[in-house]
Amino acid sequence: MATSYLSPGVYVEEVDRGSKPIEAVGTNTVGFIGESMMGPVNQAVLVTNWTQFVKTFGDFTQSTFLAHAIYGFFNNGGSRCYIVNVGAPANLDLSPADKAAAADKAAATATAAPGGTVPPTPKVDNDARYIGKDNGPGARTGLKCFEEIDEISLVCAPGQISAAVQDALLTHCEVRKDRFAILDSSETVQGGVDRLVRPRDSKYGAFYFPWIQVYDPERGNVFIPPSGHVAGVYARTDNERGVHKAPANEIVRGALGLRYQVSRGEQDILNPRGINCIRLMQGGGIRIWGARTLSSDPSWRYINVRRLFIMVETSIERATQWVVFEPNDFRLWKRVTRTISSFLTLIWRQGALMGETPEKAFYVKCDEETNPPEVIDVGQLIVEIGLAPVKPAEFVIFRIGQMPAGGGVSE
Repeated sequence: MATSYLSPGVYVEEVDRGSKPIEAVGTNTVGFIGESMMGPVNQAVLVTNWTQFVKTFGDFTQSTFLAHAIYGFFNNGGSRCYIVNVGAPANLDLSPADKAAAADKAAATATAAPGGTVPPTPKVDNDARYIGKDNGPGARTGLKCFEEIDEISLVCAPGQISAAVQDALLTHCEVRKDRFAILDSSETVQGGVDRLVRPRDSKYGAFYFPWIQVYDPERGNVFIPPSGHVAGVYARTDNERGVHKAPANEIVRGALGLRYQVSRGEQDILNPRGINCIRLMQGGGIRIWGARTLSSDPSWRYINVRRLFIMVETSIERATQWVVFEPNDFRLWKRVTRTISSFLTLIWRQGALMGETPEKAFYVKCDEETNPPEVIDVGQLIVEIGLAPVKPAEFVIFRIGQMPAGGGVSE
């Protein structure tokens, strides 16, 4: 209703008719879930540097893989993460009597093992603690604690290689659709690399092999799962280049060696299966040498494509809440189109989309065709968006041939 004016004079009114800007959401906040003997349990704690982590959760002696993962994350360019501690590591909080009993049991089964050797003691590291339970606000445990934090865009459970935990991580990302999982391989492989077991098919996760060697102040050089360091590389790449750049062909800072030296022939087997290798490149250091998701769908083959769409979808969803309950007519359609087009034009200018012009890079359609009367009558507003994402140059091919002396390019 128009304002009533009772006295003669000049009046100024503020009218909001322009498009509302969309700000890109962050893409490099990581949710880590692991075990530590120190710190709160089943609470998501924000950590922004290594010193803060040590003060809250202890150092390398207080956990199995978590501390090394966090150190590697910050060392490789990470800046923000949330930590969920599911409790003390099983192999660190056993009583002396329990440790002795476990040793006796291992010795008793030595004769049953090939060659009479003592088989490795099976790790206890309880999947239910990681998967967690959703008992409502303030009472969630394990992975469910991350449900309360919208800014998380990556999730890791360093060293957790069980199918149940990795499936839970992937499902968590698939249901929320605003985050991506970084998964670890097992430390050892029995037989050839073709026997390496990978997680299930998913476009919301990536899988890395092999484990990396790092320095531990107490134990010297040790092998650890790579997910924490890889998450740091993701963050570094996002900051320096953008989420559209594949987090690959990047140095893994702090990596001194590899559990396995993967050859090109072995990667020929692993890469098509969506297993991203970390390799020692001659003269190039230890680098991530793969950029694939776990998806068998060619449209979602590359990590950067999936993460770009996550960023775009989440940004648009969170920044267009003002549209809800607005009059659903051509005026609103034009405002929504302008708002989204302005955002995608900025994304195109940053190099995330193909095409020499914005018109070739994306389209936004919100009109009477996408919103006929029957759609409006049920209270819906439908916007159709198409993007042409850039994809990594995974295979670089130079075609080289001989030419006549003094000749140029033949027609």
